Amino acid sequence: MSARKLTPGRLVIASHNQGKVREIRELLEPYGVEPVSAGELDLPEPEETGTTFAENALLKARASAEGANCVALADDSGLCVAALDDAPGVYTADWAEKAAFESGPGRDWYMAMGKVEGKLAELGPDTDRSGYFTCTLALAWPDGHHEIFEGRVHGSLTWPPRGTLGFGYDPVFVPNGHEQTFAQLDPADKHAISHRADAFAKLVAACL
Repeated sequence: MSARKLTPGRLVIASHNQGKVREIRELLEPYGVEPVSAGELDLPEPEETGTTFAENALLKARASAEGANCVALADDSGLCVAALDDAPGVYTADWAEKAAFESGPGRDWYMAMGKVEGKLAELGPDTDRSGYFTCTLALAWPDGHHEIFEGRVHGSLTWPPRGTLGFGYDPVFVPNGHEQTFAQLDPADKHAISHRADAFAKLVAACL
């Protein structure tokens, strides 16, 4: 069965993460949709109770689709490190929240990156530092219909963090075939190879 097509008009980006919203806006720009974020609409953030990226992406997309009564696009993404049994994985953002516990509310990504590095260091200097970013995009319509798309980009972890572009774990992730981290790459270059771009290309092929 073919995927349902998106039509021009308003599309809610089901996120309050400004870095993620910015990237998705840039990816959507050529396609005639009018993106507005859940944060701009004051839509609540649903609790991410799923145990997979797809479950959490769909939770967020459905909440925004119902709240705004229009099509919504949600992203659930994370870093999976081979030597850590693919952790932090679906709990990627939780690691940042836990790291921030002693320094106040919000997410402290530098401390979260340090937590990953600390666990790798405990395993010794010859530890496999490979990993991948994964992204699951969920499109949800107010009538309950949905589409799911997944993308990945493989690379390795570096330390210390490098670069000021990007967000999350970008400063410690070097994609395969590159020497710069995601936080050092020009945004256009990152968009060409990222996990989000991979998932978005599949969405475009199916729905646009």
